[in-house]
Amino acid sequence: MEKQFIALNIAVLTISDTRTELDDTSGKTLQELITTAGHHVSSKLIVPDNIYHIRAAVSNWILAPEVNVIISTGGTGVTGRDGTPEAIAPLLDKQLDGFGEIFRMLSYQDIKTSTIQSRAIAGVANGTYIFCLPGSSGACRTAWETLIVAQLDARTRPCNLVQLMPRLLEK
Repeated sequence: MEKQFIALNIAVLTISDTRTELDDTSGKTLQELITTAGHHVSSKLIVPDNIYHIRAAVSNWILAPEVNVIISTGGTGVTGRDGTPEAIAPLLDKQLDGFGEIFRMLSYQDIKTSTIQSRAIAGVANGTYIFCLPGSSGACRTAWETLIVAQLDARTRPCNLVQLMPRLLEK
C-alpha cells in the first residue's frame, strides 16, 4: 500500500540582529518552500542572535504539541555573535550528526571551502525535529531541497523522519 503525504506544522525562526519582516529573505524563502511542499507554517519569529532569545523561542515550540518541526536560519557561522548551535544543542534529546555532515558536503558544490564555516546542526527534542541552517537564502534552499523536504515526506523510501514520529517519545 502506498503511503500518503502527511502535512506537518513547521515553525520558522530567523536569528538575526539586523533582519526585520520586511527584509528577512531567508525566512521568506523557507516559508515559501514549506508551503509549496504542502506543509503548514505554524509560526514564524525573528529573534536576536542571543542564545537565551533563541532558546526561549525554540523551547516554547518544543513544548507546543502542534509544532512538529522547527527550522531556524542564521547564527550558525563562526563570528562572535553566532550562537545558534550553542543555544540549540543543549535542548536536543538526540542530535542527527549526518545532517550537518551531508549539508556541508552538498554546500561544497556551490560555495567550495567556505562551507567549513557552517555549523549547521539538526536533532530532535521532545518529539520535535529541529534543523538549524545558515542565514543565507541559498543555504536554506539547498538544505530544504536536497535534505529536509524528502525526510519530511512520509512517502520517501527507504525511510524518512515522519515515519519515526510516533516513536520519538518512547523511553
